[in-house]
Amino acid sequence: MNGRRIGIVGGGPAGLMAAEVLSAHGHAVTLLEAMPTVGRKFLLAGKSGLNLTHSEPYARFVTRFETADPRLLRALDAFTPDDLRAWADGLGSETFVGSSGRVFPTAMKASPLLRAWRARLAAQGVDIRTRHRWTGFTGEGIAVETPEGTRAFAFDAVLLALGGASWPKLGSDARWTGLLADKGVDIAPFRPANCGFDVDWSPLFRERFAGAPLKGVTARSTGVSVPGEFVISAHGVEGSLIYAHSASLRDRLDREQAATLVLDLAPGRSATRLARDLARQNARASFSNRMRKGAGLDPVKTALLRESRPDTPGLGPEALAALVKALPLALRRPRPIAEAISTAGGIGFAAIDEHYMLKALPGVFVAGEMIDWEAPTGGYLLTACLATGRAAARGIDGWLERRGTRKA
Repeated sequence: MNGRRIGIVGGGPAGLMAAEVLSAHGHAVTLLEAMPTVGRKFLLAGKSGLNLTHSEPYARFVTRFETADPRLLRALDAFTPDDLRAWADGLGSETFVGSSGRVFPTAMKASPLLRAWRARLAAQGVDIRTRHRWTGFTGEGIAVETPEGTRAFAFDAVLLALGGASWPKLGSDARWTGLLADKGVDIAPFRPANCGFDVDWSPLFRERFAGAPLKGVTARSTGVSVPGEFVISAHGVEGSLIYAHSASLRDRLDREQAATLVLDLAPGRSATRLARDLARQNARASFSNRMRKGAGLDPVKTALLRESRPDTPGLGPEALAALVKALPLALRRPRPIAEAISTAGGIGFAAIDEHYMLKALPGVFVAGEMIDWEAPTGGYLLTACLATGRAAARGIDGWLERRGTRKA
């Protein structure tokens, strides 16, 4: 190798992408992963179809990151969804656009892409060492707990790509926060993102409907209605439509200890039409039949109406129609962070420079979900992790060159 020795801590998408870029530049890369294998969360995400990115126009794509720091946006500019698709194609994983606009590998699974990726890294000389857990800094480098005991590794630069705090069983356990906080790195507390919420269901409703989907609904939390579906869980609600609102709902719960999601159970019908159709129903028919024939509601939607307002069967057509179009669902709290798809919080952008190096620790860089940003599901999370991994890798290469420690 003509380059320098680089240590990457964390074998998720951000770390693997950084390893690819740095090894392609001729550096000797050692990747240290605490778990028995790399890419465990990546593989889990691909169990039901690996959502790589999104096909919407790029100008709209970047708005999904809301108040993202300009450095994150620059990283995305340098590795757009089109770039990601070309990268996957180069690994033999052709992609297609689903009906929702989400982009998937044709094989749908994550394992073929990960195998090809690992083969590329091996061909470029990347040394992957699993069951190697970073435990802190030493005078000459970093301390790592290995199967043979704790040992020190010395590198010319280190990239930390240790993830956030969701799905700790897969490796993202946020143990690193104390190690960096002790070095003066500003870290915002982790909070769940893309998560479910608790609802105080009655025992009867929970027993009968836990696991039931609600399809063909829209929901609003901040004035914007989003169509989709979600699932009634034993604890409350979860699923893609809930995740789309999770950031605003979580923030409102933090501020006010209360949050309401407003549901339209019949988005294809106006309140006027619903009231008219409900008025035509036989008053002696059961409430379920009246709602099925007059509003097109299935049993779970009808039960949700009664769960929210026990007096619903006695309402007049206009009041009932108004409730169907705007059913308030009171949420109590987010589900635990270990269940969340992703997290908000982490290392603040003020703590890193434009090259993704920690200001408090020269030569130590960070990438991925360790940094304080968040995005919805739909391929946005994975795209940003890969993009920041590439950005940090280029930051390392440039830093070494500027210091005169990058060999020609």
